[in-house]
Amino acid sequence: MPFKLLTPAIAGLLLAGCAGMTAPPAHESAPPPPRVESRGECGAAQVQDRVGRAYSEALGEAIHAESGAAAMRVIRPGDAVTLDYRPDRLNVRLDDDDVITEIGCG
Repeated sequence: MPFKLLTPAIAGLLLAGCAGMTAPPAHESAPPPPRVESRGECGAAQVQDRVGRAYSEALGEAIHAESGAAAMRVIRPGDAVTLDYRPDRLNVRLDDDDVITEIGCG
């Protein structure tokens, strides 16, 4: 007999718990991201003659200074890098022997 009394109480609790669950509000779509016009702000064109040379800290400092880039990062094989595009950042890619294979913006 006590079980018959608990069944409606349990059902009521379950329904009360579900009552607060509603569908998420409909959101408007996000505005489009701002357009970024790339005009080579990182200065990669000025330092392309360094491709093929062995990288050193001194050469890296010279590349950064001559390019006029706001930031520079050196990317070695297997390095984890962010995929965000920054037109004012100079990327210097190296191979396994620390030879510069590519210099570009991003």
